[in-house]
Amino acid sequence: MSVSLRGGGPIEGLLQQQAATAGTVHREIATLDVPGDPELAGIPIPVHALGERRGGLLSRSIRRRSTRIVPWLRDHVGDYDAVIVEGLWNYAIFAAARVLPGSGIPYVVFPHGMLDPWFRRTYPVKHAAKQLSWAMAEGPLLAGASCVLFTTEEERRLARNAFVGHQSYRSAVVGYGIGEPPPATGEQIRAFRMKVPTLDERPFLLFLSRLHEKKGCDLLVDAFARIAPDHPHLDLVIAGPDHGGLQGRLGARARELGIERRIHWPGMLVGDAKWGAFRESEAFILPSHQENFGVVVAEAMACGKAVLISDKVNIWREVEAAGAGLVAGDTLDGTVSLLQRYLALDPAQRETMGRKARQGFLENFEVRTAAASVIDVIKHCV
Repeated sequence: MSVSLRGGGPIEGLLQQQAATAGTVHREIATLDVPGDPELAGIPIPVHALGERRGGLLSRSIRRRSTRIVPWLRDHVGDYDAVIVEGLWNYAIFAAARVLPGSGIPYVVFPHGMLDPWFRRTYPVKHAAKQLSWAMAEGPLLAGASCVLFTTEEERRLARNAFVGHQSYRSAVVGYGIGEPPPATGEQIRAFRMKVPTLDERPFLLFLSRLHEKKGCDLLVDAFARIAPDHPHLDLVIAGPDHGGLQGRLGARARELGIERRIHWPGMLVGDAKWGAFRESEAFILPSHQENFGVVVAEAMACGKAVLISDKVNIWREVEAAGAGLVAGDTLDGTVSLLQRYLALDPAQRETMGRKARQGFLENFEVRTAAASVIDVIKHCV
């Protein structure tokens, strides 16, 4: 696991849990980040940065290897009451598989959606390579764990029979969550508007996540083009870090469709700018092809915003049951349906959906409940 906030996911959840349990649990992080990396600054948890700086043309996954992590784990694993392994498919997992099984120290594994069959269907060659890794590292690691932790029942269901061998492991659904967002302020709105000066005061729908093919960004651009002529005063903000050049391709598609002036690309939003984006938006949309939990969905709900999501976001059942938004398939027609159905609601119906979103957050995704559940599982392992 990296402590870079640009990756979101595990580190964001860990920081939320730390805030919720401050003073009751002592945590430390072992990571393959390199000492001195800017990402380490400001992390309110002791970090053991065990990575080694490697340059050249090596892939990022190769550069993230380290000769230091296995010896460090062997020397220090006994210093802790329990170990939480975050994520799969990286060199830290290989190191954990070499040290933790048989160490006598209880450990649990959080797959964070990385056993979802979407990856097998989308990247069959990578899946074949992962099968080899599973046989050597991930499979034995999960089989020897005190428990494998899933954030939703949907995630646990999807993870079944992901790979050949080592399918017998103990598991529990512990939930996931975030803390309360900061109170709404005018500074949040100003910080956001400064990031998107071309938006002016126009109403907008918000996508906020990594720009990645699995997030359904291409579906969103095409779907917005379908509904744009009927809603000439509505814009779309697509915010998030772009590590693979996807924004350029999506921008070209928007120009081809004649909607380039109605889509705004502020990049990654953090702090006041992020909360201002949520609070100013009409609704939040995430037509993802695979989403284990969706921290951003919970953040939108915490701000009282309706969420428009695909049924590949694993908390879609909770969202639907709470009346907190709308759900459809992760297809172009499904994404168009999300937009059309929401925009067909009258102002009172939209306001009611926003109130239900806020209540759904409090009942399902407030971090203190999830953090307590994780701690309870670990206590039973120790």
